[in-house]
Amino acid sequence: MNIALIIIVVVAIVLAIVGGLSSALNWLLWVALIVGVIALIAFLFRVIGGRNRV
Repeated sequence: MNIALIIIVVVAIVLAIVGGLSSALNWLLWVALIVGVIALIAFLFRVIGGRNRV
């Protein structure tokens, strides 16, 4: 996987955990969801793109 995609997924997970633990920082949950959706779309573009590595 692309290193940038891995970083995006890790950031999304960290923001989701922080957002879930703190009700005062509830907006972080929405940021994590948006970043997670962006990471999913990027992953799907890589899969659909058909770049095969041997």
